[in-house]
Amino acid sequence: MGFDPDLAAFLRDEPVARIRMQFGSGEAWLVTRYEDVKFVTSDPRFSRAAIVGQPFPRMTKHIIPLDRAVSFTDPPGHARIRRVAAKVFAQRNVERLRARAEQVVSERIAALVAAGPPADLVEHVVAPFPMTMIGEVVGVPEADRPWLMWCAETLISMARDESEVARNGRIKDELYAYFHKLVARRRSSSGDDLLAVLCDARDRGEIDDEELGALVVLVSLNGWHAVRNNSSSMVYVLLTEPGLWDRLVADPGLVPHAVEELLRFIPHKRGVGQPRVATEDVVIRGVRIRAGDVVHISYVTANWDPEVFPDPERFDLDRAEIPHVAFGHGPHYCVGPLLARMESQVLLSTLLERLPRLRLAVPPEEVRWRQDVIIRGPVDLPVTW
Repeated sequence: MGFDPDLAAFLRDEPVARIRMQFGSGEAWLVTRYEDVKFVTSDPRFSRAAIVGQPFPRMTKHIIPLDRAVSFTDPPGHARIRRVAAKVFAQRNVERLRARAEQVVSERIAALVAAGPPADLVEHVVAPFPMTMIGEVVGVPEADRPWLMWCAETLISMARDESEVARNGRIKDELYAYFHKLVARRRSSSGDDLLAVLCDARDRGEIDDEELGALVVLVSLNGWHAVRNNSSSMVYVLLTEPGLWDRLVADPGLVPHAVEELLRFIPHKRGVGQPRVATEDVVIRGVRIRAGDVVHISYVTANWDPEVFPDPERFDLDRAEIPHVAFGHGPHYCVGPLLARMESQVLLSTLLERLPRLRLAVPPEEVRWRQDVIIRGPVDLPVTW
């Protein structure tokens, strides 16, 4: 699970660097320091909307979000769309889901115990748990959730050739059409899930059909794969850093704080995500970024900036303050961090309570890591107890 050596070098030696990426055309800037990342992601002179339809430098052959996704929208339109979805992910709504999350994790742990030991924690617990939760939050029928997991898994993969790029394009089209069919069925029904809320907002003219479809696709996919990969990485860290698991077993009240340090510590993304375009000349650390230049930022390196987090390469459960940017920063801050946090807290707390002797069933170096996707995490986690 080591930190990317190239990103580490940029963070240390060239915090505002000119880079060329494998896909897309031209060069881009890469900004890696914590304060600079926060600046770029919150300053209105850096536009996400300006990259739509452009062959911007990127990590993948294909572009993952739909063109009308909120991640490609600038304020004030961004705030208008985000405001609709934010109602579903408000604190009181997420806390109402906690009991359901505890029930789902308990059921999944029972399946794990029935299968082993040893058994794969990812297969039995970590993968199905967040899909059940996001499926219920969004309003996806249970029978459709395995297909949705496959779509998410495929879209975040590094497409190897043009045929896979075309396949991913078809998947995006199918997802868009699928959710619009669900919306059509929900016209006459009520509810408090995301689809119902978005239908109401659409009918009031707050969002249009394309914005609705792009938003629900983005939330559904991210709400599964991000939690799946982050949570499996969290368990790996707790089982391989000496004494951590046993300390949390003895003091489970530390779990919320541990989750925050894990979110900071884990390099959850390979490389960078979607960039921005400078709409004016901007100077960062003495480097002039010209209007029209593409700018990538790295939340991963920001979370390892030694100016903010002393000894960043060390997992420190006693770290006093953890102002990480694992969920982003600025207008494009993740819409569902409270749900993701709650899921990770419930998962770890329940595992600590139910399986206090949980251990890896293989040496740490034999755990397989996902190499073909942009969101990192173990392929599987064989465990015993």
